[in-house]
Formats: sequence, C-alpha cells, structure tokens
Amino acid sequence: MATVSIKKDRFKFFKQDHVGLGLAIGALAPILGFVVYYFVKYRLFTFREFLNLLLEQHNLITAITSISLLANAVLFTLYINAGKDQTAKGIFVTTVLYGIAALLVKLIL
Repeated sequence: MATVSIKKDRFKFFKQDHVGLGLAIGALAPILGFVVYYFVKYRLFTFREFLNLLLEQHNLITAITSISLLANAVLFTLYINAGKDQTAKGIFVTTVLYGIAALLVKLIL
C-alpha cells in the first residue's frame, strides 16, 4: 500500500497552482527544448561545436528560440486547461522574458 501512495504523490508538486512554480517551469522548459533541438537536428556536432555554429550563424537563433519557446506554449496551454491560472501566469511571464532576451541577443549579435 505504501508504494501506491508514493506513486500517487510523485507528481503532486506539478499540480500546485503558484506563480513561483510557473516561473520555475517556464525557465526550465525552453532549456529542455533547446537540448531537444540540439539532439534532433545537430547530434553529429559536439555541443561546443553547436554553440560555435549558433554564434556564427545568427539566423539559427530565431529557429532555436521558436522551438524552445514552443515547450512553454505547450505547458502554458496544459496549465490553462487544467485551471491552474497562477502557474500559467508564471509560465507566460518567463515566456515573454525569454522572447525579449532572444530579440535583444539577435539585435546585439
């Protein structure tokens, strides 16, 4: 019986409705999206070579940012549909901040 309660409580953390949780999830999801993009499109390169390629070819910034922020869009939709508005608000705020940061990086580079 104890194992059943452990399995039920495993994802309880993600069922909370807090802006802080949304900020944390929203900060980590684009990083996960970035890593997934690397493994899907550029797995033949080392990660260092991939980062150098990113610095040399600025048009990749837009593609990678779009894919990375798509992870946040999916999570935002899931939390909105689940009625977890505060968590969704945190995800939205980090999505906007990531988008602004990506625009600034693209303008500077």
